[in-house]
Formats: sequence, structure tokens, C-alpha cells
Amino acid sequence: MSAPTLEPVREPSHDDPTAPTPGGADGWTVVCRLDAVAPESGVAALVRGAAVAVVRDHLGDVHALSNYCPYARASVLSRGIVGTRGDVPFIASPLFKQPFGLRDGVCLDDAAVRVTTYDVAVREGWILVGPARTSPDAA
Repeated sequence: MSAPTLEPVREPSHDDPTAPTPGGADGWTVVCRLDAVAPESGVAALVRGAAVAVVRDHLGDVHALSNYCPYARASVLSRGIVGTRGDVPFIASPLFKQPFGLRDGVCLDDAAVRVTTYDVAVREGWILVGPARTSPDAA
């Protein structure tokens, strides 16, 4: 079996009429095209100085949360295992396997631990990450 061919992620340009404003002038940061993130996988992005994991769940919904795993003390969550526990989509840290809810960032094994979540949107095929959510209940 041969390795899959990976296409480079194309940066949005001012010549692309479908691309949102790059640079986050409107409070949102363009991360990549939606089709660059396969369902049940994630990518890492630097959003306004923060390491953010952008993840698609099994339904294709897009979520954004801190890429930093408080257990591993490393920015690794974007490389985690995406799954569900009941009806809760999560990403499990690839190092110690703690699962964090994609909607609220709460660790499913220890509700006292959570990672920051971010607003996320898909506009005309582009994934954008907005500001950090202020409430753990915000989804």
C-alpha cells in the first residue's frame, strides 16, 4: 500500500474571491480549507499567538480548542484520537489518552480539568477560528 498524496494547504489570497479576510481583521483567523481536515482528525494552528487544535468529529462538525494538553504539558491535542463517549465528541491526548470534550474542553475523566475552547466557523469552505469562549458551557 502506498502513502497517500498530500496536497499543500493553499493560503488565502486577495485574488481568491471566496476567501475570507486573512489576518483576523474581523476577529476571526483563517486556518485552512475545510477539505484539508479529514473527519475524525485535527490540525494545529497558531491563532493570535495561541496554539489551537482544529478538529473535525465523525459527523464532520468543526471544533477548536487549545492544542496544549495539561497532562502531557505539550501542544499535542491536534494529533489525538477523535471519538465519542455516548453522544459527546472528544479528542484524546496522544500521549496519556485523557479525553477532552470537543464542545466544552472538559476532560471526560476529570471534570475539574479543562482546556480553552474557541468559537469556530466555516465560511465558503474556509475554517475560521474566533475568540476564546469565556464560559465552559459555551458551545
